Amino acid sequence: MVRANGAVSLRELARVVQTSEVTVRRDVRALEAEGLLDRRHGGAVLPGGFTRESGFPQKSHLATAEKTAIADLAAGLVEEGEAIVVGAGTTTQELARRLARVPGLTVVTNSLLVAQALAHANRVEVVMTGGTLRGSNYALVGSGAEQSLQGLRVSRAFLSGSGLTAERGLSTSNMLSASVDRALVQAAAEVVVLADHTKLGTDTMFQTVPTDLITRLVTDEPPPHDDRAATELQALADQGVQIAVTGANGNSGGEPGPAARRAPLPGPRRGHVPLRSAGLGEQSAGSDRGRVADLRRR
Repeated sequence: MVRANGAVSLRELARVVQTSEVTVRRDVRALEAEGLLDRRHGGAVLPGGFTRESGFPQKSHLATAEKTAIADLAAGLVEEGEAIVVGAGTTTQELARRLARVPGLTVVTNSLLVAQALAHANRVEVVMTGGTLRGSNYALVGSGAEQSLQGLRVSRAFLSGSGLTAERGLSTSNMLSASVDRALVQAAAEVVVLADHTKLGTDTMFQTVPTDLITRLVTDEPPPHDDRAATELQALADQGVQIAVTGANGNSGGEPGPAARRAPLPGPRRGHVPLRSAGLGEQSAGSDRGRVADLRRR
């Protein structure tokens, strides 16, 4: 079976080559070591992830429990009265549903799905960019979207993407989406990336946020056998990214799982305001409650 992310399941590979899954798993590991393919949870895909981007219907059914837990954890970073930007994606859509309960919030977004999730929220103002609608992910892209973000300044940006590596940072498969995401980053004092473990170690075509601009990563705990995701978490932490990991089995708010313990939480890099702790037991150097970023447009 070929999955929505282009991966072929180990069971299907075993059926095609008429051997056991144990043998296929061993061979897949050997091929990965040679750079000929990338392993995924229960399957494999061509290396690098430089493939056609999946549409929203396919993405919405992938890692749903993980995305829910990530959204729960990320929502705890947002304070009453803040002004933020939220990019397009299924994980950021889950975040938006939780932000509807934060009073006095201003959310700037290029995502119709994010705007829809907040449309009936009391005391939440939604500001949409201009641009051209990209139907595959219900996002506004193009020069109109980018120009509408010029002169904007908010406290933080919440972004997702197709892949995340310590070497290149966050990336996506679509050039127009990447360009708008870069404009969203320029408008924010801090950048929070939301990415489930399946995106860790995956590098796609267009870079959106280099690693040195990522303030914090909110992710889920990788499965025990996913050494690549755990290694990538450690590499990101070594480069100064603060790692917030949901609890074991996708539950947020509990004790940190093994992945959280493997990924040390360094202090915020110079030039960034510390974020409030969310589920990892850490304390920031100072509270940012009540801080509201001005929205200024040229």
